[in-house]
Amino acid sequence: MFTGIIKGKFPIVILEDKPGLRSFEVAISTVSLRVLSWQDEAISLGSSISVDGVCLTVVQITNDRVRFDVMEETLRKTTLGDLKEGDFVNIERSAKIGDEIGGHVMSGHVSTIAEIISVHESENNKAMTFKVDPVWMKYILSKGFIGLDGASLTVVDAKKDKGMFQVWFIPETLRLTRFGEKKVGDKVNVEIDAMTQAIVETVETIMQK
Repeated sequence: MFTGIIKGKFPIVILEDKPGLRSFEVAISTVSLRVLSWQDEAISLGSSISVDGVCLTVVQITNDRVRFDVMEETLRKTTLGDLKEGDFVNIERSAKIGDEIGGHVMSGHVSTIAEIISVHESENNKAMTFKVDPVWMKYILSKGFIGLDGASLTVVDAKKDKGMFQVWFIPETLRLTRFGEKKVGDKVNVEIDAMTQAIVETVETIMQK
């Protein structure tokens, strides 16, 4: 489980593709490792980490490098297949009982991919409009939660008939995540809020009876 509060963005330093599998290593400095730790509990083999909103398992740790394996199904349904060496990824550790949940409960299971279709920047603000398959818009509500590349965000405006929604970013989010560099045409991983999805589907089931 994750909360959608990104701890930072870190570079991919090694990327290897094999049939049906992609492996990559993320460089995380010693200082950042402490930030990503639960007090004195460091990242270890088997730890669950959110990488651009995708729940991955740590398979190797070498000094300040953390290695992940990504199977073909995950590559097909997320943006991880588009990553290149030198790209940065958003990182969050899994939540621990007793942690503050500053965002909303997230699983790291990507629902779909959205494309940025417009970016509007003003002093201390950045707004992005995203487009998804309209089938997902029944779960995307104005003032509702959404997970984008692992970040817990609030939908400002949702246009269900057009498959579009807008999100605004504060400077701190832009500093800690990849959204500060995102541009029109870029794609992001979307995780629909599980509670919203459950309520919508329950109501649909009742209405069909």
